[in-house]
Amino acid sequence: MTFYTALASVILLICLWVVWQIRKLLLLLFLAIIIADTLNIFVVWLEKRGIKRERGILVSIGLLLSMVVGSFGLIIPSFVKQFQQLSRLLPLGLEKLADGIDNFIEQLTYRLDWNILQSLPDTKTLLSQLQPLFHQVAGKGLSVFYSTFGVVLGLLLLLALSLMIFLDTKNYYKVLIRLFPSFYRRRAGEILQKCDRSLHGWLKGVVFHAVLMIFSSWLGLSLLGIPLAFTAAAISGVLTFIPNIGPVLSVIAPLGIGVLEEPWKPWAVLILYLGIQIIICYFDRYPLYPGLAIRTIPLLPGFILLSQIFFANLFGFLGLFLAVPLLIVTQIFISEIVIKDLLDRLN
Repeated sequence: MTFYTALASVILLICLWVVWQIRKLLLLLFLAIIIADTLNIFVVWLEKRGIKRERGILVSIGLLLSMVVGSFGLIIPSFVKQFQQLSRLLPLGLEKLADGIDNFIEQLTYRLDWNILQSLPDTKTLLSQLQPLFHQVAGKGLSVFYSTFGVVLGLLLLLALSLMIFLDTKNYYKVLIRLFPSFYRRRAGEILQKCDRSLHGWLKGVVFHAVLMIFSSWLGLSLLGIPLAFTAAAISGVLTFIPNIGPVLSVIAPLGIGVLEEPWKPWAVLILYLGIQIIICYFDRYPLYPGLAIRTIPLLPGFILLSQIFFANLFGFLGLFLAVPLLIVTQIFISEIVIKDLLDRLN
């Protein structure tokens, strides 16, 4: 091993150590890039309709700032109040639901005489074990809302970073390219462009799914007379970004509240959310507009589930929220750099 090879190895190890130490900051940067990408998609959409890019940028920034100000002025105070009520009502609803499930199991055991069912723990025992976890999650959520100063600073930092990247994307792209060795910069540009196209395809589809989920669940829960419909719909829309786990978690809050109302309402909630998921799957397969379909690199369901577990353990809820885009970028980098540029050339 030559001196320069050893020096390069030491520098690489130091860089990896630095990346590990600032991994949460890098995740924030990744989220800012996604927001900037979303704004760019909207600007391109306006350009196709005859609006100049400069005006489109002003419109997109104005719309983003209006949404932020409107959220803090109107939506978030109402959401916090309803979330407090939800954290009180949901455990009661889940306990009542557990009683119903236990009664059903007892009747089933009595009629069929299944000894194996008698050996299983009842639903109340399972719920009592999950209760501390729920209170911990709810407490953390409320503490986040109460620490307004920290939230405002964090959102302002994310907003400022997103706008900086959005307004000067080319220069930030050049800086990123220069981090690669000179002989590999052209190839790195191709890989980053592939990542950008895949993230664009994912963003268009998942934002449409989230909007459809929020509107449909809010309208359906309001018609069913479920309290806190707005909060439940907003939570459902956020959870749409999380495949596999999100659709299951989104139905827990309205289902638990529906149990406290009337006996038929939980079933109506289940039918409502099942219908919404069927509609989302239908529009995903046959989109109203071709640009609304999720177009990205093929992702195996097993890899998606493993990535959710991995990034959730590494970054918490934000890692779970961004598991799919992180998996998209990781899979492209492994496929292009490790497999094509390294392993395939060894043959």
